Amino acid sequence: MISNDLYLLCLLFSLYDTGMKNGMNREILRIALPAIVANITVPLLGLVDTAIAGHLGDKIFIGAVAVGAMMFNLVYWNFGFLRMSTSGMTAQTYGSGDVKESAKLLGESTALAAVISAVIIALQWPIRLLLLWIIGPSPEVTSLAITYFTICIWGVPPVLVMMALKGWLLGMQDSQSAMWISILTNVFNIVASLICVYLLKMGFVGIAVGTAAGEWLGLLYAAVTVRRKFPRLASMVDWRHVWRFRGAGRYFKVSRDIFIRSFLLMTVSLAFVSIGARSGDLILAVNALILQLFTLYSHFMDGIAFAGEAVVGKYYGMGDKQRMRRCVRLLFLWGAGVAAVFTLVYSFPRLAFWLLTDQQSVIDAAMDYRVWCALIPAAGMAAFVWDGVFISLTRSMGMLISASISWVLFFVIYWMTPVEWGNNRLWVAYLSFLALRGIIQTILYSGYLRSGALDIAR
Repeated sequence: MISNDLYLLCLLFSLYDTGMKNGMNREILRIALPAIVANITVPLLGLVDTAIAGHLGDKIFIGAVAVGAMMFNLVYWNFGFLRMSTSGMTAQTYGSGDVKESAKLLGESTALAAVISAVIIALQWPIRLLLLWIIGPSPEVTSLAITYFTICIWGVPPVLVMMALKGWLLGMQDSQSAMWISILTNVFNIVASLICVYLLKMGFVGIAVGTAAGEWLGLLYAAVTVRRKFPRLASMVDWRHVWRFRGAGRYFKVSRDIFIRSFLLMTVSLAFVSIGARSGDLILAVNALILQLFTLYSHFMDGIAFAGEAVVGKYYGMGDKQRMRRCVRLLFLWGAGVAAVFTLVYSFPRLAFWLLTDQQSVIDAAMDYRVWCALIPAAGMAAFVWDGVFISLTRSMGMLISASISWVLFFVIYWMTPVEWGNNRLWVAYLSFLALRGIIQTILYSGYLRSGALDIAR
């Protein structure tokens, strides 16, 4: 998948040349491209950990790493608001020139991440029990996954704090620093795991120790980066009083809405996997392949969304409604361009499937669902772009409303679709879920404009 990422990134650079001729396009691409580069490095860590586990002498090590990583992904997914709430609100303060509020957001977001981390560590036993019940691995894999979880839980604080720091940097229009934090943290993880497993002879435990150590090294680099790039703002944070969270009501409201919205999205994903698994191992494998294509697409669209969070938020904070609206239109043009490239590639997905698996039976079965591969980019495009825009405007309730309605309709559409459609029922429901989020947010945004709710940054 790394080669796929780089190939598609090269295709998109042809759009970059055109975009750099326009000032606002330059702003968008200055945020989007580093975010995309950071995103495409994400699978690298998982590939290396899997490769290390695969050379330890037993296949259950691979399963244990996969289960352990999934457990933490389920935890981290719900706390994405630490980045999103922070980036949108910080972008507004950047646009308005309120340095005091920018410093306050830096302190509050990192303090909240630290508090949440302490709660997770304190509740690690019931969290671990619940996650293993949801995933349901074999007893052998469960034993190793518990070991992995028990060690890696100490990497939660740096991961969550870095979410907040990267969100703050994005809001400060510095996506390059956020990119390097992501890239170097992955490098630290990989190097630390290799040292612990092979040099220190720690075996499977070394993968977990290396992962946790890499996260702390990444946090150290992130803290140094913030201090170096924004010394004045970093020195303005009053760490003695920031833990009281005085005047942080708006931040908590936005975070609450995004937390619930993220939870709804997670339950749809879990339902998708669970329903597909009941159709047999072959369908489960097919759906997993196609979801990997969606994940690849999301890496690029997240870059567009991140640009929306930063640039639209800046103009909203400045009170410049005209440039804010123009930026939204340009984001959709870029989103449509990215979607068009992926639609072309995904209309002929056999090569992508071949890169993901050597199981010919799975590839042949997956080709029966190639129409859904081609429809994924168009179905999901608007939702990605609107998420970035709504975060920048701190219209978190709009995000929650769209997710809630789409969540209900996902299950309604699935159960109303004829049983004879088999696995196609699931894809009809899932792509409808993606498209409906974008449609509902379009309606809500139009309502905000008509009502004048976006005339002044709030």
